[in-house]
Amino acid sequence: MTATTSTRTSSRRAGSIALAVLQGLIVVAYLFSAYSKLSADPQAVAGFEMMGLGNVGLYGIGTIELLGALGLLIPRLMGLAATGLVLLMIGAVIATLVFVGGPLVAVPAVYLVLVSILAWGRRRSTAELVASLRR
Repeated sequence: MTATTSTRTSSRRAGSIALAVLQGLIVVAYLFSAYSKLSADPQAVAGFEMMGLGNVGLYGIGTIELLGALGLLIPRLMGLAATGLVLLMIGAVIATLVFVGGPLVAVPAVYLVLVSILAWGRRRSTAELVASLRR
């Protein structure tokens, strides 16, 4: 094994570890977020009422977040789950801009960047899932 090969292997391993840590943090964040919605936390209820989405939106988004977090724990589904969370966060950024505005848009924007990095890092998982479904 040459020094270049060893460096590439170490770099790949470090990247895989970083991606796994990011994925774990995202799972925890979405589980907490889903819990606040599915338990009808008063602050979450107020936010969804303000947007005109009510309980249907509250429980719907909470369920999507929960399923996304759980999907990230299943190797075959993790790329698809990350991609789904990217779409969810695009909607969250838009909703925050429209209904709240200001600096609060930074919260869903940061989540969007992080799940986008994860979706990109897990793109092979998504491609393998799509290929297996085509067979």
